[in-house]
Amino acid sequence: MRILFVCIGNSCRSPMAESVLKSMVTKRGFTNWHVDSAALREWNVGRGPEERAIAVLAEHGLTSDHIARQICADDFRQFDYVFGMDESNVADLLHLVPADGRAKVELLGNYRGKELDRIIIDPYFEHGIHGFRRCFDQIVICCENFIKTHHGSLEQ
Repeated sequence: MRILFVCIGNSCRSPMAESVLKSMVTKRGFTNWHVDSAALREWNVGRGPEERAIAVLAEHGLTSDHIARQICADDFRQFDYVFGMDESNVADLLHLVPADGRAKVELLGNYRGKELDRIIIDPYFEHGIHGFRRCFDQIVICCENFIKTHHGSLEQ
């Protein structure tokens, strides 16, 4: 199983989601999974995640050694799922899918639950760390539900 998380800059939401899902699949012993993240825009290419994202991951015993990169056409050929964090991300991703792309492009929030908001709001422009904590909590729910929903049909 190959999962790619995408947000606009690959500095907050998508690298946090990458770390969360990597931790979950490692704990479950899913050895044939590849989890990565990427940006729609080139702004942060070559940089690590935002400091507040790193701090929130650390609060939960997680780390990230991710270096931001921009999504490319091959990603749609190589990954099974490409998750956008909000509807704008998904719309942009759908415009980038090449004719031979096989990845399923979805909103990560589709796995949050029907009663909950499906948009993982970008915390980058918020002051402080609260928005990053909210974002982390949303991501955890989505990743857990993705695994629960697909566990029977996904190869370990």
